[in-house]
Amino acid sequence: MTRHVLSGTAAARGSALGRARVRLPHALDVAETRIAADEVEAELERIHAAVETVREEMRALRERLHGALAHEVGEFLDLHALLLDDPELLQGIDSLIRTGLYSADYALRLQRDRIAAVFDGIDDAYLRSRIDDIDQVIGRLHAALHRSEAELQGVAGEILVTDNIAPTELAQLQAQGVVGVVTAAGSALSHSAILARSLHLPLVVGAAQALLKVNDGDVLVIDGGTGLVVLEPDADDLRAHRQRSDEAKRERKQLNRLRREPSRTLDGTDIKLWANAESREDVAEAHALGAAGVGLYRTEFLFMGSREIPDEDTQFRAYRDAVLGMTGRTVTIRTLDLGADKADKTGLALRDEPNPALGLRGVRLSLARDGLLHTQLRAIARASGYGPVRVLVPMISGAEEMRTVRAMLRTALAEVRREGHEVAAQLPLGAMIEVPSAALSLSGFIGACDFLSIGTNDLVQYLLAADRNNEALGELYTPLHPALLRLLRDVVRIAQRRGRPVAVCGEIAGDAAFVPLLLALGLTELSLHPATLLEVRRAIRSCDLSGLRNEARALLRARDRAGIERWLSANTQAMP
Repeated sequence: MTRHVLSGTAAARGSALGRARVRLPHALDVAETRIAADEVEAELERIHAAVETVREEMRALRERLHGALAHEVGEFLDLHALLLDDPELLQGIDSLIRTGLYSADYALRLQRDRIAAVFDGIDDAYLRSRIDDIDQVIGRLHAALHRSEAELQGVAGEILVTDNIAPTELAQLQAQGVVGVVTAAGSALSHSAILARSLHLPLVVGAAQALLKVNDGDVLVIDGGTGLVVLEPDADDLRAHRQRSDEAKRERKQLNRLRREPSRTLDGTDIKLWANAESREDVAEAHALGAAGVGLYRTEFLFMGSREIPDEDTQFRAYRDAVLGMTGRTVTIRTLDLGADKADKTGLALRDEPNPALGLRGVRLSLARDGLLHTQLRAIARASGYGPVRVLVPMISGAEEMRTVRAMLRTALAEVRREGHEVAAQLPLGAMIEVPSAALSLSGFIGACDFLSIGTNDLVQYLLAADRNNEALGELYTPLHPALLRLLRDVVRIAQRRGRPVAVCGEIAGDAAFVPLLLALGLTELSLHPATLLEVRRAIRSCDLSGLRNEARALLRARDRAGIERWLSANTQAMP
């Protein structure tokens, strides 16, 4: 076998060397197989046992997850569990076995094709993309029917080469010892890519030739920083991989020295680094890394992991523990951010919204369900007796929602005080700026806000009308757009004029490459995943804030992505 270089898109940094494990696409190539009438019950038992096996596998994985993984992976596990319970899927398979006298394997394929035909006819691109989740559930069921054949053995030290990868699989693969992943499709902006970066698992996506050129057992070197995949590497490739690996180890040691160092620019300005969290483990890590506090505590995990809406005491205990874990540093608790685009067992979110991204989600859902937000605000108010707390409201689109929540918060605080609970004298209330209308009308309702948090993930999506999970729009979905930068600049200016703190809590806050850009636009607070906090701190400590502010006009004059990238490159190179 001769050396061959394949090109893909860099999705998660890191260098990996290993033997290839090729997994072909999920599509089931199952021949039509009939069974005798007296075999029906046995075949039904096979498929039902497979369903229970998959349920148990997902339940076991859910229990092993913690911290950020519990959110990123758990969201997909919950969705797949819902699909596994869908009567249309299971009854359809049963019917095909009983009346069609098909084998369980072929019934599984037929039912998958039936559902796919329905999805293909849907206009909405987001909903059409959910066929991937159907395929992943069907794939799990098919593997469970043939467990002895399907189980991957000896994957430690191997690099998975596949068509695409689900977030649920990444955690399993890393636990099994997989050292890297190459996909023929996929996007560097997908949930899987974000999770791979959190796991520090090298990932190259969009390597279209990978499934055609790579065979099981081939030796690969992948560079998740450049997107290059080398098949049968030579001595130079191995030497380069070793150098990258040694450099990564040195970098990790250097970063660990920054745990107790201030997040301060070269010219002496302190930048607040908050942590995004949703569990005790996240809070503990944020504390250990010296985060200023928790800038975004996600509360939806309490709802997504249960079939019952958590009561006030359940919520209070979770919020109280987060507050205690930060030992006096502020915890920003975001009210429920749930919608049809997230798996939900409680039944709060609508199941069949035609366009979930534009539907009943975030504060809209909280206000539409009687007592839901009131209960949550009471629980947060009670937790404020144990340390400093702020309340953050997601999906705000204008003044009316913010004023309504403000009035409800006053009511909740008054009730809790009357009942004899110790609560904070004041509970700051903030708005997430992630809907363009909120950013554009901010001057009209900022008086109802004590602080702001900019959610760039959704803001980019709504501003550019580009779904980040749609691979066809990978080039369109980017924070490096002149319209976004000007909107960020305007929000920061309004906040500064009115004396309101403002942070960025979207994905770009955790990318060290964007630090010069965000500082130039006037931001001095970032909220990010704990896994990237030290890298961002290092970038901040290499920046001259006054110099970057002087270059802000040049940044805002950029007409396109290429111009912004040139500005970033010039101002990154200028860093000492």
